[in-house]
Amino acid sequence: MWHSLIEPFEYGFLRHAIVVCTIAGGLCGLLGVFVTLRGMSYIGHGLSHAIFGGAAICAAIGVNFFVGAGVWGLASGLAVGRVSRRRIIAADAAIGVITTASFAFGIALLGLYTRVKQSIEATVFGSVLGVSTSDMWIIIAVAVATAGLIVAFYRPLLFTTFDPDVANVSGVNIARIDALLMLLLTFAILTSMKVLGVTLIAAALVIPPVIARLLTSSFTRMLVLSTSIGACSGLVGMYLSYHLDISSGAAIVLVNFALFTVTYAVTGARHAARPTAAAAAVTVPVAAGDGPLVAGPRIPRPSR
Repeated sequence: MWHSLIEPFEYGFLRHAIVVCTIAGGLCGLLGVFVTLRGMSYIGHGLSHAIFGGAAICAAIGVNFFVGAGVWGLASGLAVGRVSRRRIIAADAAIGVITTASFAFGIALLGLYTRVKQSIEATVFGSVLGVSTSDMWIIIAVAVATAGLIVAFYRPLLFTTFDPDVANVSGVNIARIDALLMLLLTFAILTSMKVLGVTLIAAALVIPPVIARLLTSSFTRMLVLSTSIGACSGLVGMYLSYHLDISSGAAIVLVNFALFTVTYAVTGARHAARPTAAAAAVTVPVAAGDGPLVAGPRIPRPSR
């Protein structure tokens, strides 16, 4: 048993992969809370596909992956936010139009350039073999920066997540906060793609906050729980990936799904069997500019 736990640490690339998977899981869990509560669960899937298109372009013209794919993904995310704010087009439709077009562009490049196909394969499915020391330090830096920015902009992020109209009237710069969230999401997805892959990264953004939501009505506790669940799933999934010789991304998502199944069996089924009423909720104070605190919206929860 002990040998099975320490065996992966005998290999340098696996040590790096374990660190990256754990941090990537926690990072996706943290940002996933904002994504799911905004009703934009599809954004992880969409942005990863948009970044895939940017990665294909980088491989075709020989530009640095992080620079090119990051700029492309951020531009796609900002375009989604701008289109969806017009209210004529829903957020999920805007995501579908913009990000699938970027993904299709990447697919087209795969057919035109052989070197693109060779460079992108690991990006699609995820692979721990390509994780380097620099990748590890990059995701650590992104995670630290993300946590710092969320703490610094906690109240504006919370306010715009629940009630953007009131936040806008109260003086919160909605466009700037949305751009910040898209920036954080882009870099989180970009740094996690090597181990999770384009096809599975959306699950790492959505499942941990869904599990956390089943366990608590507190927004702050939801952030902590979702981050912890994501990190633990990344660590356990990496071990399963090594011992079962399966894709790291698939293993992490399956661990997340197993945790969701158990949590729902214990808590969700009981609530689903009863009618939903005006639920007890948590009121979160949100600062509106420099003025007095404004009572933030409540997180609904099925009645017991």
